[in-house]
Amino acid sequence: MPSPIAELLGALARVCQRLALRWYLFGAQAAIVHGAARLTGDVDATVVLGELTPAALIAALETEGFRVRVPDVDAFVNRTRVLPLEHRGAAMPLDLVLAGPGLEELFLERAQEHTIEGIAIPVACAEDIVAMKILAGRPKDIDDAVAILAAHQGTLRIGLIRNTLQLLEQALGQSDLLPSFEQARVRAGG
Repeated sequence: MPSPIAELLGALARVCQRLALRWYLFGAQAAIVHGAARLTGDVDATVVLGELTPAALIAALETEGFRVRVPDVDAFVNRTRVLPLEHRGAAMPLDLVLAGPGLEELFLERAQEHTIEGIAIPVACAEDIVAMKILAGRPKDIDDAVAILAAHQGTLRIGLIRNTLQLLEQALGQSDLLPSFEQARVRAGG
């Protein structure tokens, strides 16, 4: 019997395969794949809709046991570009981000296939997860970044992480991401 996470990811993978949608796992579940030891009760993924409408995606997801978690999904999606879902069988929430142009496309291109309980899942690469976690900036996200850095000591493309963070700093008008990353590297022993 699959775990709840495998049940949810399997259902999502089937929908994306049936609709020929490109997607990737990110967030805490991806951090776990890349070496962070933590508990989480939800799943975050990004999907490229292409010509498909959010309503058509929701209809397809409903056939695999998903339901929308908000009353006015259209308004929520227009405001956030996120489909807040729950998988009934797994009893787990899924926040499905509708990809836009830019970094999400890069993250998608750099995603790597991992097998989770026999299910092939595209997962954002470790470098991109570190950058996302530094951007999120919450203590648990920084801890995830440190754990990934420590788990992949000497194998991560540090320049890629720095370049991604630099792009984010420029786009957001921030100057704190690169220093936070360097502090995380020190904590990770690198």
